[in-house]
Amino acid sequence: MAKTEPVISVRALVAAVALAAALSGCSTIDQQAVLGPPQQLPQATPAAPPQAPRTVGVDPLTAAEHKRLVAQFGGEYRWPAAENYLNAILVRLAAASDNPSAPYRVTILNSPIVNAFALPSGNLYISRGLLALANDSSEVAAVMAHEIGHVSAHHAAARAEQEKRAAVIQQAAHVIQSRQKGEEVEATQRLSFASFSRQQEIDADRIGVKVIAAAGFDPYGASRFLAQLGRSTALSAAVFGQPSADRPNILATHPSTPERIQQATLAARQIGAPGIGKSDRTGYLAAIDGMAFGEDPAEGVARGRRFFNTRQQIAFTAPEGFVLEIAPNALLGRRPDGSEALRVDSVPTPAGSLESYLSSGWLDGLVQSSIEKGVVGGMNALFATTRAGEWNFRVALVQDGDTLYRIMFAVRALNEDAERRFRASIDSFHRMSADEIAKAKSLRLRIVTAGLTDSAESMARKSAVSDRPLETFLVLNGLDAGAKLSFGEKYKIVVE
Repeated sequence: MAKTEPVISVRALVAAVALAAALSGCSTIDQQAVLGPPQQLPQATPAAPPQAPRTVGVDPLTAAEHKRLVAQFGGEYRWPAAENYLNAILVRLAAASDNPSAPYRVTILNSPIVNAFALPSGNLYISRGLLALANDSSEVAAVMAHEIGHVSAHHAAARAEQEKRAAVIQQAAHVIQSRQKGEEVEATQRLSFASFSRQQEIDADRIGVKVIAAAGFDPYGASRFLAQLGRSTALSAAVFGQPSADRPNILATHPSTPERIQQATLAARQIGAPGIGKSDRTGYLAAIDGMAFGEDPAEGVARGRRFFNTRQQIAFTAPEGFVLEIAPNALLGRRPDGSEALRVDSVPTPAGSLESYLSSGWLDGLVQSSIEKGVVGGMNALFATTRAGEWNFRVALVQDGDTLYRIMFAVRALNEDAERRFRASIDSFHRMSADEIAKAKSLRLRIVTAGLTDSAESMARKSAVSDRPLETFLVLNGLDAGAKLSFGEKYKIVVE
């Protein structure tokens, strides 16, 4: 929860109620990760293979872009085994690409979101959330080859030119024609962009399949990973109640996962039948064994109804029945039926009294008679009720030195039961003790070998994932419901 977030109106919170779980990553691959907690940074910088492609002579602009992107996604995640493994794959992919002399470099991002993208310079970025979802070398090779496809096809430059041309058309439409006509032209351009972006993604998939096959990897790795992505998105939809990313949307900037699976499979079939190429499941799983899984405790972690942030050293428990999700600048929560929601964020403590800040206009529909002072976790607090349309909001401001935490609950009927549950949740907000901070460990991936009696259910019981552990185990391992485990095979579980 960043301290730099601006004030938020109640109308904005109403919108957040409707979309409390609708978070998405900006990605050339697609959407969102399996839910599951923390991470901790390991040891030293890895020794990359001597022949590993590296970006050299990076100009200041590219360096600035790299720094900004890494910062936006939680920083760089250092895990020598995975970095060495990815660099070795990248050497082979670069050699098999249309431009084998182009410099490429991969950076692992400290983010649980399933994400991958590339800069035109050849800098590739893969989140640890994506690495947790992939199951073998051909799948992660397909991700990197897809990004190489974007770079080699100059998609970024083409898209920028398309957007620039559309901006000129839109401006002319507003000047020459009526505003209504201009808006029609703008809508047409949006549809054009969506189609253009979808075609870029399909083209990058096709290029990627050819590159991984030429590099000796299983060309069907691309379609397998896209299927994994579909499972992950479906699980996220089941947990958070958000619309499935597989549902076609005419204004979507990426094609639906089923479409991409179909196209990637067709591209692989043109190369050969299933069973060709390298996949190296065992080697890949060994490279990610022990990596962090889910959110970083320093950035904020949601485990069941409990939230804690070791950097800000605060903890909070949501009411019974709430599902929590961490947004870039806030903690969001909601009941699966959408009847109640919450938001917790922070801003710098304003000058003046909390009363004057509460009445300064950042909240719509403030009920003046509801304002009362109090204490939460030993910190000064102010409570109030606001109303906007059919929604009622219970708001608490909790001051911790230079930081002001804003806790907001939304409900249609603010009755005694809701008031009691919200107040109990607000009262749970507290500074973490040294013991709590010490116990706030990261969750990690652990690679285990299936025994004779092991099943998906028994593996799930070993998992530290609190929400839908069985479904999470199946998604992480690319398994369908009811799948039987193979004796002696390696599988991913999540442990503390």
